[in-house]
Amino acid sequence: MDKRIEKIKKFRQFLLSQISDLTDEQLNRIPQGYNNNIIWNLAHLICAQQSICYMRANLPITIDDKYFAPYTTNTKPTGFIDGAEIERIKNLLIDSIDEFQRDFDNSIFEEYSPSPNILKVYGIELTTIGDALEFILYHEGFHSGYIISLKRLVS
Repeated sequence: MDKRIEKIKKFRQFLLSQISDLTDEQLNRIPQGYNNNIIWNLAHLICAQQSICYMRANLPITIDDKYFAPYTTNTKPTGFIDGAEIERIKNLLIDSIDEFQRDFDNSIFEEYSPSPNILKVYGIELTTIGDALEFILYHEGFHSGYIISLKRLVS
């Protein structure tokens, strides 16, 4: 297993343990001054990884669009996510990384095109899948700060 992918998986498992005691209502609550909630942030991590790794490599995403499109950058929650969908998102958080590891091991990310949005926002250029993995680690850490802050506000 690639160490970077292993770190992403362990980090996601840590996030799931941090929110395991929250109710569906708490996971959906948007505190005043925030644009999104905990469950949106978790789904966004899945979406970002799919976009940065698969789409930039000119490959189709491996998840259903209903777990992708509503969670892209510059979106926000549009309604209550019920318990069944919350469980599906939690499962996808881990399953999508396991699938990514298999695809990475099979070297399907040969072609990779830079992301103009990441260059524009963060000032860095991702030119390889290795660059993408390093950025994913940063991005997951960034959103974990939001998740932990949101947890304090909804608990």
